[in-house]
Amino acid sequence: MARLNLKSFTKIDDRRRDTVRLLWTVCALAFVISMALYPRVVFDGAVLGLKTWWNIVFPALLPFFIASELLMNFGVVHFMGVLLEPVMRPLFNVPGAGSFVMMVGFFSGYPIGSMVTARLRSEGLCTRVEAERLMSFTNNSSPLFMLAAVAIGMFNNPKVGLLIAGAHYLSNLTLGLGLRFYGRDGREHYPAHPRDSSIMRHAFQRMLQVQREDHRPLGKVMGDAVRSAVTNLLNIGGFIILFAVIIRLLTTAGVIDALAGILGLLLLPLGFAPGILPALGSGFFEMTIGSKLASETAAPLIQRVTAVGMILAWSGLSVHAQAASMIAETDIRMKPFIITRMAHTALAGLYTYLACSWFAPLGEAAAPAMAATGGWQSLAPYTHAKIFGFFLAVLAGVILLALLAHLAGSLRLFYLRYKR
Repeated sequence: MARLNLKSFTKIDDRRRDTVRLLWTVCALAFVISMALYPRVVFDGAVLGLKTWWNIVFPALLPFFIASELLMNFGVVHFMGVLLEPVMRPLFNVPGAGSFVMMVGFFSGYPIGSMVTARLRSEGLCTRVEAERLMSFTNNSSPLFMLAAVAIGMFNNPKVGLLIAGAHYLSNLTLGLGLRFYGRDGREHYPAHPRDSSIMRHAFQRMLQVQREDHRPLGKVMGDAVRSAVTNLLNIGGFIILFAVIIRLLTTAGVIDALAGILGLLLLPLGFAPGILPALGSGFFEMTIGSKLASETAAPLIQRVTAVGMILAWSGLSVHAQAASMIAETDIRMKPFIITRMAHTALAGLYTYLACSWFAPLGEAAAPAMAATGGWQSLAPYTHAKIFGFFLAVLAGVILLALLAHLAGSLRLFYLRYKR
């Protein structure tokens, strides 16, 4: 009986996989036919994607990719893993090495968090569940992109960038604190660190051990880091160009407008202007194009800023594909990442709206020209320090709640053991 059930489940699983493969085959054929029917659209989309990658993504990410590769090769990940284990475990239920993923993920942008997480998993520094937790909340939009390209280039107002970035990071950290409860039953236990030496000394010893085990000369280490960084960026560039072409084709075919109509069923009852919907539809596939369209649409400024915050949190199917390619050779699953991107979209939109409501009037309307004039004059009395302090206070409150939850769980565990 058990064998029959196993065979039936296997057949169902095989049929499901065959169906997915057939769907991908149909999509690939449709893409090739569309390229033949609309060659000019394909060319324009490819040029747009290439310019976006070469002018924005490549110079912004290359230094961070090289630096992260060098730091991992020099054992800094192992150093931080030992040193910050007492901090990362109670807050996020991930190993101390996850602090390195957080650092590069929050300061460099998509999809470097996925790349470093895959490296940690490959080296056995975290379990699969811990890797899925890390990947789900350490993938962020680049601060350079939010504070420069979005705030100044699209809205001509640096303080708007602070609101977007603050809500973006705060919502992702909130998710990280909540993800500590994900997959708790599947957690593996690593051996404790030696108690006969200080944690700082043990961290240095671990880093030196990694360096001793790597017999490559410095030139080889640097060459490998540059080669790996450029290879990953070429991979990212291919995805950006591909999805830029797909967006142009879908726009020509009217699919983006249809997707905007579906999004309207959810967002129009919340008071969003209809002009915001096509931008969100484009942002569903690629965040840079969607953010640009959202900043230029005829809608109240608070809605445009909220829409950009949601698009950056979702990050687009282009970034999702990049993340999937980074973890392709590991056992990390994409499902938790996709679900948390949805949650990040909702949280970032909520936090951005609340922050805008706090610092600016709710009813202020804006034409597309306001993106060039800066608009939102009510932000003028607020300094960067006040806006930063606002998000810092909220973050402190969220962390305090997480610590209280961890303390309550520890007390409950102690009580159960004492009762036994």
